[in-house]
Amino acid sequence: MIARAAVIIAALGLLLAPLPAAAHRGHGVLSVVEIDAGTGGVSVSHRIPAHDVEPALAQIAPDAQSSLDDPDAVEALKIYMLRTFSLRVNGSVVDLTLRDLTLGADEVRFEYVGQVSPADARAAIEVRAAMFADIHRDEVNQVNIRRLGVTRTLVFNGPDADTPQALAPIER
Repeated sequence: MIARAAVIIAALGLLLAPLPAAAHRGHGVLSVVEIDAGTGGVSVSHRIPAHDVEPALAQIAPDAQSSLDDPDAVEALKIYMLRTFSLRVNGSVVDLTLRDLTLGADEVRFEYVGQVSPADARAAIEVRAAMFADIHRDEVNQVNIRRLGVTRTLVFNGPDADTPQALAPIER
């Protein structure tokens, strides 16, 4: 009887073992915006789990394969990222240029650069971070903004992710 129970428990353990791996993983992008007060240089990085990106490619690039191996899908993804993320400093749009793109097995990383006046490092900042919110209803995008030794975080959730959020100017 005990041997039979041990066999049943072991069999159930083997059947249930994969369940944590199959659990739902949340959807989100971690972005970091840095403004150099000395030069006015702006850097923006986005880190996205690859398990969020590849399925989304079916909607982002419907005529391409849903794979980061497809150059057409990657080009559509680059356009999508610039369309769904925007940054304004002191009321002016910061033009971002893609400096580097890393397509890893676990993570996709975008690195952008831009420029503002060094005097604007203290100015008001407005961010729109709607990446993948039109695809994943539970999308949560976190944007950390670093300037003058201060980091502030903005969080963009699901359907409200397209609404810009602002940080007040830093007083001297």
